[in-house]
Amino acid sequence: MDPALSARPSFWLDSLPAFARRAQLPGDRTADVAIVGGGFTGLWTAYYLSVLDPRLRIAVVESAYCGFGASGRNGGWCSGLFPVAESKLARHYGAGPAAALYRALAGTVDEVGRVAEAEGIDCRFAKGGTISLARTPAQLRRAQASPLSFRSAAETREVCGATGVLGGTYSPDCAALQPALLVRGLAEAVERRGVTIYEDTPATRISDGEVVTAHGTIRADVVVRALEGYTAGLAGHRRVLAPIYSLIIATEPLPAPVWERIGLARRETFTDHRHLIVYGQRTADDRLVFGGRGAPYHFGSRVDPSYDLVPSVFAALRHALTELFEINPPIAYEWGGPLGIPRDWMPSVGLTGGLAWAGGYVGDGVAASNLAGRTLADLILGQETELSKLPWVGHRSRRWEPEPLRWLGINAALQATRLRDAVER
Repeated sequence: MDPALSARPSFWLDSLPAFARRAQLPGDRTADVAIVGGGFTGLWTAYYLSVLDPRLRIAVVESAYCGFGASGRNGGWCSGLFPVAESKLARHYGAGPAAALYRALAGTVDEVGRVAEAEGIDCRFAKGGTISLARTPAQLRRAQASPLSFRSAAETREVCGATGVLGGTYSPDCAALQPALLVRGLAEAVERRGVTIYEDTPATRISDGEVVTAHGTIRADVVVRALEGYTAGLAGHRRVLAPIYSLIIATEPLPAPVWERIGLARRETFTDHRHLIVYGQRTADDRLVFGGRGAPYHFGSRVDPSYDLVPSVFAALRHALTELFEINPPIAYEWGGPLGIPRDWMPSVGLTGGLAWAGGYVGDGVAASNLAGRTLADLILGQETELSKLPWVGHRSRRWEPEPLRWLGINAALQATRLRDAVER
């Protein structure tokens, strides 16, 4: 076995008790639904299918173990965020459908909490909302133009005592959680409902009605692609989603006087209005978890464990954290991983014939994957519902450009984003 796959690649996963790997696929099998990917998208799809029709034979194949990918490594935001603005969706699909998608995402935050409680998954769920800081005049102008609730400098500092705050925006539609606890608990929940999970079983090819793996083939009426940042490794899918890395640091637990100054008393998640995305949360055990973009895109959409650790990006995150809160805390853990970016930044869910897919969340997938799982369950069962009418259903993003154009374009955009923030500072 590849030693990289046996490691715990995030603070979230590393803090869990020891767990055994599930068995590999033991040869050719048949199923009603075969799901490729043991992260949030695949497991939520399996969960709602098993709830709606307990008779279904559902098999999940996972290349490593459930939660190995972004589901076990993300920043722990379960948010109603969507990478495409509601106004832009309204121009393409109409105001009603755009608003319906945003309402569905907002409600999904509560749905995740509901299922976690019902299934006995203590994922440290705390719905405190998100505070987005404005710390430069340009950021303040963006905050004032945002559709979210604007807060004055004083009101913003009451929630988050960062430096240089000029104002901010607030959304109630976000919960902080421990994502590895959620994804591992969800895997156990679907197994209790009769779903079979095969780990250490990488899929090499999928088609309408068939999943080919290193250990056998599963033939199924419906095959679901739920690989997110690892989609490019699947035969024929190199240009579907670009794997872009996001890196994160976690501090040691901080003392009470520090938290009295920083705030986040309700475990609000926090960010600011800079262009290069940063995100953070106060954990249930009083750590600061802080992450951001900035790692380079790798030629050919390559994904490799060595790309999880970029010292220059970790140094930039430490600097940003110090600048935000005037602290220099000991760092307990550094990690990273790929997320999936569609060419037009539009996540999608769909079913064509016997092949279904969901993903392209651009880093906002903890809640969106739940909505995707519910939507896929409706589509697979042939049920016409409010979810099956949402505007991301059936959307097809055009493929990314071939190399070297893809490498040049993505990394040039990253550098331009850094420059915009530097100019604004």
